[in-house]
Amino acid sequence: MYALIYSKHRKMAKWTVADIPSQQGKLAVVTGANSGIGWITALELARAGAEVILTARTKAKGQDAVDRIRRQLSQAKVRFELLDLASQRSVRTFAAKVNSNETRLDLLVNNAGVMRIPRRQVTEDGFEMQFGTNYFGPFALTVLLLPALQRAAYPRVTTVSSGAANMGLKRINFGDLQWEKSYGPWNAYCQSKLADLMLMLELARRSSADGIRLISNAAHPGFARTNLQTSGPGRPLNFLERSIMPLMSHDAANGALPTLRAATSPDASSGTYFAPERLFNHPGEASKACAR
Repeated sequence: MYALIYSKHRKMAKWTVADIPSQQGKLAVVTGANSGIGWITALELARAGAEVILTARTKAKGQDAVDRIRRQLSQAKVRFELLDLASQRSVRTFAAKVNSNETRLDLLVNNAGVMRIPRRQVTEDGFEMQFGTNYFGPFALTVLLLPALQRAAYPRVTTVSSGAANMGLKRINFGDLQWEKSYGPWNAYCQSKLADLMLMLELARRSSADGIRLISNAAHPGFARTNLQTSGPGRPLNFLERSIMPLMSHDAANGALPTLRAATSPDASSGTYFAPERLFNHPGEASKACAR
């Protein structure tokens, strides 16, 4: 079983988007990049010079995301591709296109996800929706994109997890993996985010064991105000949650900082997990995830 071992925070200067090193000449894929943390991540990668493929589930959302970036960065090298992580067919189609059309892939940011779907739903492949979208989709995407990633000199895979990985059951419910017997929106979400950390760790371990020069790390955005909580298939926020959100959360730009640091910083080694050091503060290496 996997658990998070939290280390003491190191004192360090505040990390901001100004610390992102040049991304000139790099190609990045950011999933779920039409809004929130994903869109900010794509914007800042493009600002740093990367060519960015934004993925979205619809053409309208994807094109709108690209247009909004180009309004800020007229010379940005951004484009969108359709990708639905709840569909293994869509994942295979997208990965095949990248593997065949791109000379290499330098960075994959597994950002897209769903949260706290109130009633159990399943993907077109029959997986519980949160586990299928948040874990099985990114898992398949990462594995299928390994050919393009391994053609890059220093490839990196950054997976967006959550502090929820250390909440709920705090384990994988192998006895009812698809929540057919006892579905709970929060427990299912927590399990999917724990599974994301397991994916990150195992990719890091296997890459190291096989001598593959690939960094696999993860990020937790903190309590960020994004569409993940307020729209889509997840339940609406209740009165208490709406009341405390302005006091306890930060905006998407701050929520994207741990992801951006994990995805770009030279100090973001394989197997590390970046999160806000304090509720509203800069992203530090808040913890390391390890197996036991």
